[in-house]
Amino acid sequence: MADAANFRLRNRLSPDVTRVLYVRNLPFKLSSEELYDIFGKYGPIRQIRVGAANENRGKAFVIYEDIYDAKDALEHLNGFNVCGRYLVVLYFHPEKEQKRMNLEKQRKEVEELRKMVDAGRKGT
Repeated sequence: MADAANFRLRNRLSPDVTRVLYVRNLPFKLSSEELYDIFGKYGPIRQIRVGAANENRGKAFVIYEDIYDAKDALEHLNGFNVCGRYLVVLYFHPEKEQKRMNLEKQRKEVEELRKMVDAGRKGT
């Protein structure tokens, strides 16, 4: 037990490391059970959420009990070939995702405004 504590103290993690992994490029036919088999090799998993909607298909969130298990899984499974597809495994950061979504929303609003301005110019 003391060895594990010493190991963790000596091997401080980057602030980017989280217990939640975001996985992309999953084969659509891959089941949740198969995901548990693949990711469970690296430690106990609290939850796996697989995208079901069309825009979320091929994506999943894997939540580990321990942050070091998540780090180990990311290091071993990023680029791992599953059914002919190479997995993209990233740490999930909700604040970065929210920022990306806000930027996307702003781009759409700007595009709509441009269309309105262009339509107004053509009408005059």
